[in-house]
Amino acid sequence: MVIIVNYGTAELAIASVESLLARHHGGRLVEIHLIDNGSPGDDAARLARAWDEGGWGARVTLWLETRNHGFGRANNLVIETLARRSTPPDYVFLLNPDARLENEALAILADRLDAAPQIAAAGAGIALPSGRPVTAAFRFPSAASEFVEAVGFGPLSRLCAGRLPALPPDWPEGRVDWVAGAAVMFRLSVLAEEGGFDPDFFLYYEEVELMHRIGRAGHGILHVPSARVVHVEGASTGQEANRSGRRPRPVYWYRSWMLYYLKTAGRSGARRAGLAWIAGALINLPLALLRGKSPAMPKGFLHDFPRLVMVPLLTGKTDA
Repeated sequence: MVIIVNYGTAELAIASVESLLARHHGGRLVEIHLIDNGSPGDDAARLARAWDEGGWGARVTLWLETRNHGFGRANNLVIETLARRSTPPDYVFLLNPDARLENEALAILADRLDAAPQIAAAGAGIALPSGRPVTAAFRFPSAASEFVEAVGFGPLSRLCAGRLPALPPDWPEGRVDWVAGAAVMFRLSVLAEEGGFDPDFFLYYEEVELMHRIGRAGHGILHVPSARVVHVEGASTGQEANRSGRRPRPVYWYRSWMLYYLKTAGRSGARRAGLAWIAGALINLPLALLRGKSPAMPKGFLHDFPRLVMVPLLTGKTDA
């Protein structure tokens, strides 16, 4: 089964579905579930028209939601429905609406899961339309990695390369901590056991937390670069990649960051990670000034992060 969650990217989502319908998937029967997550504008109508005019038929099920559930909760709608079937499918493949298959990626990932019962999720390799691979496999973030990334100083980053979340784009096949949610296949039985995505998350970090939970339960996560997916919109294939640049972060991004650490490292671990990021950001400020560069922190960070993350963590008023 394939789940695509669309929000405001109808044409890209249609191209994503078409890329799936064009493949043979190793002879496997593949159902596609396309969710419009309460998109603004006429996305729902455009997807319905594509379903009708494209002759998608029973191969594609449309879920035209009237509100935006967020990424994880929208996927849970389908995951929970599939798990209740008398004969549930073995695997569920999540594909971003701005991504498309470049080869028989579903067959490759399913073959890997067939051969390794201890593996609960397998992620594809991801490339830009130019063919340049981007990071699709990661280590879990930590207080140390938050500090190093916030400092943004090349020699320190190279010295601590083994602690940073993003693995090189050409990382070979093998077990990793987590893989990009843009193109990942899960064992449905494990998703059901773990309760799917945590509904506390609206957007960002939900797949990292889910794979942390899966790993803690004793299952493995596999990076399979031979399964290839093209990510149309750019290199933002993992949550940590979204940290670059001077754009401000939305409130829900900071909440997701806080929730991830609360759920995986406890309140004291979340506080350490938060203090590490602030310390690194304060060190980065003079370094950036000396080098004539913009600070590495998101725009508004020194106002938003203490207010939205550190104050709730220190007072215990996190609602989590």
